[in-house]
Amino acid sequence: MNDIKSIDKEYIAGTYNRFDLQLVSGKGSILYDETGKSYIDMGSGIGVTAFGTADEEWKAAVNEQISKLQHTSNLYYTQPCALLAKTLCERTGMSKVFFSNSGAEANECAIKIARKYASKNKGADYFNIITIENSFHGRTLTTLAATGQAHYHELFNPLTPGFIHTPAEDIETLKVILAENKCAAIMVECIQGEGGVIPLSKDYLEGVAKLAKKHDILLIIDEVQTGNGRTGELYAYMNYDISPDLVSTAKGLGGGLPIGAVLINEKLQNILGFGDHGSTYGGNPVCCAAALSVINRIDEKLLCEVKEKSQFIFDAFENLKGVESVTGMGLMVGIKTTANSAEIVKECINKGVLCLTAKDKIRLLPALNIPMKELEKAVNIIKETIEERCN
Repeated sequence: MNDIKSIDKEYIAGTYNRFDLQLVSGKGSILYDETGKSYIDMGSGIGVTAFGTADEEWKAAVNEQISKLQHTSNLYYTQPCALLAKTLCERTGMSKVFFSNSGAEANECAIKIARKYASKNKGADYFNIITIENSFHGRTLTTLAATGQAHYHELFNPLTPGFIHTPAEDIETLKVILAENKCAAIMVECIQGEGGVIPLSKDYLEGVAKLAKKHDILLIIDEVQTGNGRTGELYAYMNYDISPDLVSTAKGLGGGLPIGAVLINEKLQNILGFGDHGSTYGGNPVCCAAALSVINRIDEKLLCEVKEKSQFIFDAFENLKGVESVTGMGLMVGIKTTANSAEIVKECINKGVLCLTAKDKIRLLPALNIPMKELEKAVNIIKETIEERCN
């Protein structure tokens, strides 16, 4: 057999600092490398495989649709696309959905909707989008501009203009920005995932929502990583007393197939007209069938289990020697230790546990249905590694 790692290094663009690990198969929250060694998956493909690897119900939905129609264009109606949109609207109270292929594309669509709405209702110069410092909204030129982390911008200027970054948890600065600039929307993550798994406070988010309403700007909630049951609610904003105008989502929605979506409220439901936006693959019937399988299983019972598992993780790490803080919500957890997080993650791989980093933290994003036995084993290995490294 050819050396896959060598082939990868020779032929794939060097944008990923991969671990020295080749994964070949898996079942549930257990993955296997080419030698047959097993690993407990505490990253779920960065929050994507919501019900683990090779989930039987997910596979059945995908296989059934593949055998019927794997793709057609958006010039025609398909059942999975329509039923998924209906389900998402019924579960959230939103009115319309636009399907894309990724979170960045979903955020691009939300930005376009906000700018068109503001242009029509307030004037073409009301185009600015406010985002939060330390945020992450994607890697296209426009979503990079929206991202509130300067190091992502450095090599790719000039970026799309019209984005203003404001400090998190600082309502007074936001008031000044709104008073001095012509704005279309504010876009926020309820939990800054790539920024270090940092939840925004209830008071701040609800204050942002009130200011958006007062100034007649749209509230966009980026749920690319936090959505689809990850935080113990279907969407993270449901943990707060806020009503967004637009919600972007992706990652866990497809359970392993690429799909993004923008959920659009009643006020904006007719803002996109024929030709305003489009996507060749958006609403792909196989991806939508997969997403229906995921969304239909995120019920109250599962969400309660997510909260219980979350509490178990927080309790395990909060008072552990070497741990400085535990942040996040649901099964989206960041652990800051006195040791180097990347080194801890590498050692956990050696011991058979796959986890992630976010800034200077260990990041955990296990499957929503990870069995407690596997979760407990993984947590004990991570704890043991932290204690060894932090001595």
